[in-house]
Amino acid sequence: MSEHPPESEFQRWTTLDTWQQADELVQSCQVVVDRPAGSAHPKVTSFIYPVDYGYLDGTTGGDGEGIDVWRGELGNRVMAMAWTVDLSKRNSEVKWLLGCSPREVAAIDAFYATQPQAALLLFRPDGA
Repeated sequence: MSEHPPESEFQRWTTLDTWQQADELVQSCQVVVDRPAGSAHPKVTSFIYPVDYGYLDGTTGGDGEGIDVWRGELGNRVMAMAWTVDLSKRNSEVKWLLGCSPREVAAIDAFYATQPQAALLLFRPDGA
């Protein structure tokens, strides 16, 4: 069994931009919410998740585990990404915002503002 898809699939992928490829990846994976909105961070209980938080099952993110996602109330379209830098962990990751409303985006931004992990939000140019 081949580890690579057929060449025609590679050619199709070259026609997709980064956001479209991210959407395809999300659609092909299960979103696992392991920290529902209102729950506390397992190690720092003062950090309360304002929006469902989890990962894409079967993927690999910057920390070697599943790609981290914030899942909002508007579906699973990737509408923004949060690039994070954590000096205490000495790492950097990208976390995807799926279907987040403006209210949810503001809550996620405020979540990062209260902790050592800094985040820069990058929004999909078409306004998601």
